[in-house]
Amino acid sequence: MGFNGISRRKFVKIALLAPFAWQLEAKEHIPKKDISLKEALYYKTYDERAKTVSCQLCPRGCIIGEGELGFCRARRNIKGRLYSLGYSRPCAVHIDPIEKKPFFNVLPRTLSFSIASAGCNLRCRFCQNWQISQASPEDTVNEYMPPEKVVEMAEKNRCRSIAYTYTEPTNFFEYMIDVARIAKKRGILNIQHSNGYINQEPLRELCRYLDAANIDLKGFNNAFYNRYCEADLKPVLETIKALKKSGVWVEITNLVIGGHNDDPSMIGTMCEWIKKEVGPDVPIHFSRFFPMYRMRNIAPTPVGTLEKARDTAIKAGIQYVYIGNVPGNPGENTYCPHCKKAVIKRVGYSIMDVHIKNGKCSYCGEKIGGIWDT
Repeated sequence: MGFNGISRRKFVKIALLAPFAWQLEAKEHIPKKDISLKEALYYKTYDERAKTVSCQLCPRGCIIGEGELGFCRARRNIKGRLYSLGYSRPCAVHIDPIEKKPFFNVLPRTLSFSIASAGCNLRCRFCQNWQISQASPEDTVNEYMPPEKVVEMAEKNRCRSIAYTYTEPTNFFEYMIDVARIAKKRGILNIQHSNGYINQEPLRELCRYLDAANIDLKGFNNAFYNRYCEADLKPVLETIKALKKSGVWVEITNLVIGGHNDDPSMIGTMCEWIKKEVGPDVPIHFSRFFPMYRMRNIAPTPVGTLEKARDTAIKAGIQYVYIGNVPGNPGENTYCPHCKKAVIKRVGYSIMDVHIKNGKCSYCGEKIGGIWDT
């Protein structure tokens, strides 16, 4: 079900999941190309005479000429000042089960109010949401939803969290921060699914309000990042470490693409790094790839490949290892790291059973890493 007056067109991805659907008043519909300008928080003047600026938000450090967009397509230099284009103008608004983010060790069976504005600072050839991530807020149909409204709608729909997701939350950083400040005061969790490509200073500011982050660790060598994402691996690893150090609950998603990032030795090295640098209690989601965007000629990942990756992670000492995009696979369940019994049973995004009490396994009393209300 979509919003009144909005058709499903090439660059539109505003959808709501029944039975949790709701609609904004028709008067709040924004015509295509209508945007809100919000001065960016992290940039410097590069050449005052030429009115060029240097964006300081992510490792790219874009030098942006007057009138031009940054690499993410979400920031424009207007007369020597850098502006975020997606502020209060989400192109995607959903109410999702939190398991869809995916967060498997955070408040199971709860809903998450999920928002995104267009743009991304990576160019992943396998992007699953390319219609909006590889677009500018100037190209999408956007709703007017200021920060206070986001929090109000989350409360109205009994969502325990607000998720910044679908595209790259870093590109709508100012919007995310302003929503997060209000949500935190109201007792609503702030969670994000991110590529982790952000500079340390803005990340430290974000960590003041962020409760949980699922970071896409797309592969574990720089060559893969260079070729398939037009980015570097190191900043992502630094983000994961910084999040964990700041007390943010971290989960990691690795989209496994057959013949590209599924080498067992690379996966083993990645798991060893995770265990050593951020701890064995950081969940890993090995997610199944399906042909998408610029990699439509690649076959879906064999389930056996995902199961081998999971076995590798378990042998490396990772306590919570999941298989994603394979509904009904036993790898969807959460198992107690001590007694090995299933403490959360899942089929897709549905929770069949929970055996966690006061954050501990109901069978043996072992602490289960995560954010719980049981």
